[in-house]
Amino acid sequence: MKARIPKNMGGGAQNMNQMIKQAQKMQDQITVLQEDIEARDFAVTTGGGAVEIVMTGKKTIKSLTLKPEIVDPENIEDLQDLIISAVNEAVNNIESTTEDEMSKITGGVSLPGLF
Repeated sequence: MKARIPKNMGGGAQNMNQMIKQAQKMQDQITVLQEDIEARDFAVTTGGGAVEIVMTGKKTIKSLTLKPEIVDPENIEDLQDLIISAVNEAVNNIESTTEDEMSKITGGVSLPGLF
């Protein structure tokens, strides 16, 4: 007795070719998304506008602006904390944006290590 494969299951070479085409299309979309995110700037302000940082999608700092009144030689720790906070928030924004937009392409399937 032969086992029967339900319709739309298996499909041989034609089904495999279709899956390969879908995977290639997804890979192309991911490449475009990655290039798009790397070209973007992500701006973050902390300390009520005292510190502004602009970071590229490649996670490099493009600019850092400090309001003069925040620079206090007697209390440099607060300034350091604001800068660290701004950098961390910018990195988190980039990663969150990447994950959200990647999820749209992959249908919510996580692909670790892709970005």
